Amino acid sequence: MSTGTPLTEEGVETSMAAARRSIGGELERFASNTLEYIQREAHRLFEPVELPELRTEFRGRHALVVVRGHDYRSDLAALRPYIREYRPVLVGVDGGADALLEMGFHPDVIVGDFDSVSERAVRGGADLVHHVHVDGRAPGRENLHAWEVPYHEFVMDGTSEDVAMVLAYEAGATLIVAVGTHASMVEFLDKGRAGMSSTFLTRLRLGPVLVDAKGVNRLYEGRVRRRDMLLLVAAALLAMVVVSIVAEPIHVFLDGIRLTLRDLWFSLTDRF
Repeated sequence: MSTGTPLTEEGVETSMAAARRSIGGELERFASNTLEYIQREAHRLFEPVELPELRTEFRGRHALVVVRGHDYRSDLAALRPYIREYRPVLVGVDGGADALLEMGFHPDVIVGDFDSVSERAVRGGADLVHHVHVDGRAPGRENLHAWEVPYHEFVMDGTSEDVAMVLAYEAGATLIVAVGTHASMVEFLDKGRAGMSSTFLTRLRLGPVLVDAKGVNRLYEGRVRRRDMLLLVAAALLAMVVVSIVAEPIHVFLDGIRLTLRDLWFSLTDRF
């Protein structure tokens, strides 16, 4: 049984005011962490990386990198036409693989620690890339061993979503579309992880090749246009005309009217 504390309007306003006062300090800590990371790891981030040998071909294709983050369902639903037309490489970052399955897609590559992905996704035939840190840390390796599935290792510092983007970029993807990833300063701070600084540097590395799909579903929340309504009405009228032309009962009815008019004409002309 869970318990909680009821909030009052005054209490919420007080908490919001305290949060606004502390945001400056949080930004300072994030900036300090980023500078520290740059001094320690920036040379590694821009060095050539050794890519695993995957069955999936990235070169010359788009890549869709999915993290199970904010609004991922809505954005994936809005991206269905894009996925059908461009057929990008579908990359699931840990639970992002299950997000793709949930929306009816099958991931081509799964990248991450494999600590928040289902066995169903792992056994779906995708290339499995285990994120191993430079210092040798490899969380989630025991899960892969327990599942007894073949996998590749990719050594790189940063978060798993960074690793997935760099993998796609270095493998030759012409465009990387990110769904559910961390893009804004608020999300960086909310994540509360020192490694989020690497995400900032990763985005610098990828530059214009990376496109954030966050909020793309809002592009499709439009008004019903007058032109669309007119087209709908015109289509309905056209359908009614076609049915009236080809339907047998209509033909019988029109033939009956024609015969009645002909008999009436003959009866009138016979009198004269």
